[in-house]
Amino acid sequence: MASRRGALFATIVAVVVAADQVSKAVVRDSLELFEQVPVIDGVLWLTRIHNTGAAFGILRGQQWLLISAAILMLAVVAYVMLRVRPVSPWARTALALVTGGAIGNLIDRVVLGGVTDFFDLGWFPVFNVADIALDVGVAILVFVLLVGGEHILTHRDHSAEEGGPLPLDVDEESHREVVTVVDDGASHA
Repeated sequence: MASRRGALFATIVAVVVAADQVSKAVVRDSLELFEQVPVIDGVLWLTRIHNTGAAFGILRGQQWLLISAAILMLAVVAYVMLRVRPVSPWARTALALVTGGAIGNLIDRVVLGGVTDFFDLGWFPVFNVADIALDVGVAILVFVLLVGGEHILTHRDHSAEEGGPLPLDVDEESHREVVTVVDDGASHA
């Protein structure tokens, strides 16, 4: 089961990175810088931009800071996946999307000195496939953390926080104790 989870995580990351890099290459080969092509008239354009900043154009020209931040984020995700091992498939999917998006934009920053953006809604900053994966991954992760109800706690952690043991399930794959918390005013195993 653990190898399937790892394979699924790696597959999601690879698909995001491939879709991101292929779409950016096609845009760079097909459009001149700042060239705009309507896709859905009045709604969506392809506009080639070379973004040396972060989201919404902030931190322009700060490539080493942005590269360092991406590497740090990837290290945190690696730690979470290898040491914490999220039980929720939604959390694992979210982390895979974030990882794929971060790698896609990191490749551009290292190789091209900035990110190729091209989806243009006219009223929102121009973005790319990696940005979509990052945003969707973060949104899923926030939802899982706020609403999900699946939390990984050891027996000792729960005892220290709540003052006593809670019936536990054992995650057969990792042999860790897992507590599922249902937010109906009472905790259940």
